[in-house]
Amino acid sequence: MSDSCLSATIAGITMANPLVAASGCYGYGFDYRHCIDPACWGAIVVKGTTLHPRLGNPPPRLVETPSGLLNAIGLQNPGIAYFLKYIRVRLPELGCPVLVNIAGETLDEYRRLAALLNGVDEVAGLEVNISCPNVKKGGISFGCDPALVYELVCRVREAYRGPLIVKLSLEAGNIVSVAEAATRAGADALSLINTIKGMVIDVQKRRPVLGNSTGGLSGPALRPLAVRAVWEVSQAVSVPVIGMGGIMQAEDALQFILAGSAAVAIGTANFVNPAVPKEICDGLKRYLADNGFTHYRELIGLARPGS
Repeated sequence: MSDSCLSATIAGITMANPLVAASGCYGYGFDYRHCIDPACWGAIVVKGTTLHPRLGNPPPRLVETPSGLLNAIGLQNPGIAYFLKYIRVRLPELGCPVLVNIAGETLDEYRRLAALLNGVDEVAGLEVNISCPNVKKGGISFGCDPALVYELVCRVREAYRGPLIVKLSLEAGNIVSVAEAATRAGADALSLINTIKGMVIDVQKRRPVLGNSTGGLSGPALRPLAVRAVWEVSQAVSVPVIGMGGIMQAEDALQFILAGSAAVAIGTANFVNPAVPKEICDGLKRYLADNGFTHYRELIGLARPGS
């Protein structure tokens, strides 16, 4: 079956396939080139980028859990000025669309980041991380309050003309309300779900393992929650949904697509199998051929009632 059966257009971004390298798990895309051609991806979302450089959290920053991984990197990155001067010019080397994940501590930081990236040709779009703590609201996550999400996305939308994707978290409680607020404010697509806060304790030391005490849970342990979130959100909004959470193989990606995902993002799997995008694309094409479908779009939301 031809590769064209997997072609996708998400938020106006033309992609060779519906697989996206998730932010935070693929760096800037260059480190994986000795393992696999980055052009195997439909798109790559680079690591979270902030207005100023961040050193991140104290180590240890990673700990494995049953069927998952806890990370507490703390958005370590060199800041937007470094990205624009040294990294953006290299992005065309990757051979696929590249989006920038932005994160801030205030509404103005998000707006300034969006303005600095507006019109940058090497950047195909933005993914807005709304799971960050709002320092002016006592550290409560931006993404927990639909009204605040609406205001944040409005400000980013005013400053940025390109494709705009908002990344949601189950920490919000009612993720559907947050999704609706983001789309009303001008989001072109939604990605979900972000990691969920968790903890591992060393029983011998009687202390948390992570230097930050808590971290974000990713991996297969998260998948059933993520599939459910995609199922609910995709039926409530009219924009495309990019599903993510514990995708390790083609069958996992198919669950998200059948639940309503127009594309899927893969994160933790890259740490154990850098060839995962190629393997999943091959698996999706086999599924289409074996079941009489001509394009993966025919599968989107097919598991939902009335489909």
